[in-house]
Amino acid sequence: MSNKLWGGRFHGQAADWVDEFGASIHFDYQLAAEDIEGSIAHATMLAKQGILTAEELEQIITGLKEIQKEIEAGTFEFSVKNEDIHLNIEAKLTALIGPVAGKLHTARSRNDQVATDFHLWMKHRLPVVKEAISNLQATLVDLAADNVGTLMPGYTHLQHAQPISYGHYLLAYFEMLQRDYERFTFNEKHVDILPLGAAALAGTTFPIDREFVAEQLGFDHVYHNSLDAVSDRDFAVEFLSNASILMMHLSRMAEEMILWTSFEFNYLELSDSYSTGSSIMPQKKNADFAELSRGKTGAVYGHLMGLLTVMKGLPLAYNKDMQEDKAGVFETFDTIIAVLKVFTGMVSTMTVKKDKMRAALKGDYSNATELADYLAKKGLPFRQAHAVVGMLVYQGIEEGLALEEMPLKELQKASNLIEEDVYEVLDPQTAVNTRTSLGGTAMANVEKEVDAAQSLLAQRQ
Repeated sequence: MSNKLWGGRFHGQAADWVDEFGASIHFDYQLAAEDIEGSIAHATMLAKQGILTAEELEQIITGLKEIQKEIEAGTFEFSVKNEDIHLNIEAKLTALIGPVAGKLHTARSRNDQVATDFHLWMKHRLPVVKEAISNLQATLVDLAADNVGTLMPGYTHLQHAQPISYGHYLLAYFEMLQRDYERFTFNEKHVDILPLGAAALAGTTFPIDREFVAEQLGFDHVYHNSLDAVSDRDFAVEFLSNASILMMHLSRMAEEMILWTSFEFNYLELSDSYSTGSSIMPQKKNADFAELSRGKTGAVYGHLMGLLTVMKGLPLAYNKDMQEDKAGVFETFDTIIAVLKVFTGMVSTMTVKKDKMRAALKGDYSNATELADYLAKKGLPFRQAHAVVGMLVYQGIEEGLALEEMPLKELQKASNLIEEDVYEVLDPQTAVNTRTSLGGTAMANVEKEVDAAQSLLAQRQ
């Protein structure tokens, strides 16, 4: 007979390499705390329902807590022979307290057990993700508050478009992160459902109390379909999807940090703590941590596609394929926490070169839209105004003159609607401060949005 805990009907023994292939203990050891937490709640319910005696419950809980101490101390020996975290703990519990350990698995299966562990694991970690997002948001808001009046070129197609406030730019990333925060909050809703009690797939004949277990473990809901309970991994797919969108946002910010710390832009300088040098070029200061963050985005995307592909063809209910659901989630959690921490450090310590940003607006024709709007406000149809200003820009490029440097008489040759007040309109400061539409870059708007962002963050404390 097989020596496996499930081996009653098996008489052959697998080769060591086969055991190695089938085992998940290499990564699901990370569920140890959750596995013990769920087992204690399950055993407590079994005793409440008269399925275990008080003495048996005490033995089981004492044994589980002893195992927990060994795991926390790093002295617990995980074995591939016991396949996964559940059987590793059960085998050790049996060694500690004897046959009564076998009663712990009454009215449950590894199918609902692992699903419960996974839900608990994520339930414990989503608040950590949200806190890390909030920390980066707070750092961005602080920097935005200091740079409401810092002018810079706004870009489309990576070409100078219109002058904006750097504070306004920073708050754009605050808004992206806010949506990320809300997505992970919604993810919590689907994590907060207890699978335990579904057993293998069909429920159990024992008189269990699933709501009691849910209350002990802090779940607000239980799955109402046992098939769905053991086969649902939507909450993990959601997590990976949310993480992918988060990493996309951070990768975009990283890209701009890399560009803007270059010699050509020179808008920012990262602190030495978040930069590296070259082994051959002494002058180099590389934005390697931004580059690494940008690069790690691909692995997170890969984990999302991996789990979607694992799940796409699975019949109900549980299948061994689903053993592949956790490693990518574990790695993704570690990645996004590390990247969020790095970004918070980079942003809080970088130097903003305000003069360089402002100087980049000189002669860049990013005030052309202001002149077109000026003419439109005087009654010229905007399309005609656009054409007039386009010709003036062409003339300026040919003559090496910025719009604000052109003599009034030259401007008036293009349109007799242009008057002396045009030079105030062409000032980048005016261009920014007149963008007062809701969501615009006017400094008064940015100040209000900084206040609103600070209030939002304060509510999370």
